[in-house]
Amino acid sequence: MQKKIILGLALAAIAGTIYYFETMKPDRSRNIANSEIETSVSKNYPRARELVSPEGFINTDNITLAELVGKKVILVDFWTYSCINCQRTQPYLNAWYDKYRAAGLEIIGVHTPEFEFEKNYENVKRAVEKAGIKYPVVQDNDYATWQAYGNRYWPRKYLIDIDGYIVYDHIGEGAYEETERKIQELLKAPGDVSRPEAITATQGMPLTPEIYLGSLRNANFLEKLVYLEGNWKITAEYAENLEANSKIRLRYQAKKVYMVASADREVTVKILRDGVFYKALTIQADELYILIDESAYGEHTLEIIPQTPGLRAFAFTFG
Repeated sequence: MQKKIILGLALAAIAGTIYYFETMKPDRSRNIANSEIETSVSKNYPRARELVSPEGFINTDNITLAELVGKKVILVDFWTYSCINCQRTQPYLNAWYDKYRAAGLEIIGVHTPEFEFEKNYENVKRAVEKAGIKYPVVQDNDYATWQAYGNRYWPRKYLIDIDGYIVYDHIGEGAYEETERKIQELLKAPGDVSRPEAITATQGMPLTPEIYLGSLRNANFLEKLVYLEGNWKITAEYAENLEANSKIRLRYQAKKVYMVASADREVTVKILRDGVFYKALTIQADELYILIDESAYGEHTLEIIPQTPGLRAFAFTFG
């Protein structure tokens, strides 16, 4: 009986010892959770959102942020191809991709269209090739990724660190050196900043605001910046001339004037500046056309006269 009691006490002691040491082990699941919380709090940055239901891919068959997190620093660039602000940013994006791709940078262009024709895959593909873009581009035709990021601007850049946090974002043009320095910091790849031959906007002078000719966003008609003369059909996105020699008259302040336009068949447009012939331009493809390109800033009156019916004029932008 005594042996049984001693044996029982010994087993109890062993069990107690095992239990003690087990309780002294770290709780791995709790530590993992705490580690994640600490990382999130210490970084104090939001998590990157995944690409939502892309409708087309260019320069890739498929891509997700999830497959890149932990491996790459990611720059997500929201753009649309007929936007002059996006076009002026493009040389920098191309330079950064060439310079830092081998060091671990991935750029993803999220193409969110402003106009209906920018949903067309072939149009976007042609624009990507024309701009010399080598990095992956995804089509965001339904604004799903745009809305996931709460974005409202073209262009906008989100820089995502290797852990998947948005550590920097920039709206619009400019801040190129600042953005590249942040890329270098995340990649631990210091060096000189890129200075490509980029198109620069007019600085420090009043610039005519963007003007839309469709009924959805043509508030600037009320400001008497642009007049339509002749027979025009106004749709939600564009104005289309129904007879030859109808005219768009525009008063502007800028060095450069751009027009988003298209036509089913080639339309030759005669352009006059301050009543003097400036040039003729053939329009058909859905894209941004350069109407005026000067090195000197000025205030002028522009007349755009399509020689045949069928010009679709969407918007004017200035630089």
